[in-house]
Amino acid sequence: MTTIYRSLRRRVLTPAMSETKPSVRGFHEKTSASTDLLETVGRMFLTGYGYAAEARRPLDVEPLLEELPVRFRGFAYEGAAMGFAVRDGLPFGSRRSVAEFLTGRARAHDYMVYVGIGWALARVPRLRWGAVTANVTDELIQWLVLDGYGFHQAYFHPDRYVHGQYREPRFPWPAGGPGWYVDRAIDQGIGRALWFVAGTDPAVAADLVDRFAPERRADLYSGAGLAATYAGGVERHELELLWARAGEHRPLVAQAAAFAATARVQAGLAVPHNELATRVFCGMSVAEASEVSVRNRPSGPVGGDVPAYEVWRQRIADEFRASGRV
Repeated sequence: MTTIYRSLRRRVLTPAMSETKPSVRGFHEKTSASTDLLETVGRMFLTGYGYAAEARRPLDVEPLLEELPVRFRGFAYEGAAMGFAVRDGLPFGSRRSVAEFLTGRARAHDYMVYVGIGWALARVPRLRWGAVTANVTDELIQWLVLDGYGFHQAYFHPDRYVHGQYREPRFPWPAGGPGWYVDRAIDQGIGRALWFVAGTDPAVAADLVDRFAPERRADLYSGAGLAATYAGGVERHELELLWARAGEHRPLVAQAAAFAATARVQAGLAVPHNELATRVFCGMSVAEASEVSVRNRPSGPVGGDVPAYEVWRQRIADEFRASGRV
């Protein structure tokens, strides 16, 4: 494939940088610093996406991704995963791009890769979803695909998914279900997006969550807590405000912070704001919070109608409850 063709493919497939700007999206703007942070996150995501769109082979993007700042590198891996998933979903796509990507350093970013596949679902026609999800082989974390889908929809369509509190009817993936958990996984992604819609302002984020039906708030607060931990953009007193507003949902905020800690630690990307968030939400270091997540991860089938992923989340939440922290 010629360099000219790859460059053209990148221009055709890659969204404009302006699409991720908070001002363009109509998000709340807390401070210039928080706006700069969110714009940088968006820019790094699309940088990774662009690398994937233009790459001859999936592993060619590794050196480029590894040059990006530690704080934002995970977002670039997420964007690259979306790019490869979109390529897999094209009529003449290889259907192996994501799988090949995961044979390299992306394995340490598997959470982010699955979230990126969810972004691709939101951009590719449903008749091509089989190709997009062909490489989703980990049944435990497959729900992160729906988390990514929910984030995309709330981020790019906040009037409908955030302010209108829209829910997808009869969502067709995953085919094996259980269908009742689909809405919850999507809500976890919507909750993450709320952190961006709120411009990292915890009061605004909590106000948005509290406008939803009570039965949706646990997953929404969990998502917001994960984003606050992974992306940051706040000081201690702001994290404490989100923690206070979460109320009865604190165990799942702590659980989400532990998930975010694991994503950072296993990729070697832990930075000071992650440490601050786990101290507030989990009462421990980022390494210790990651260990809680790893220790409770199911090692095989869990039985029953509850997905292993949700069993995992509840085990982590229960450990934090038992500690007296929440």
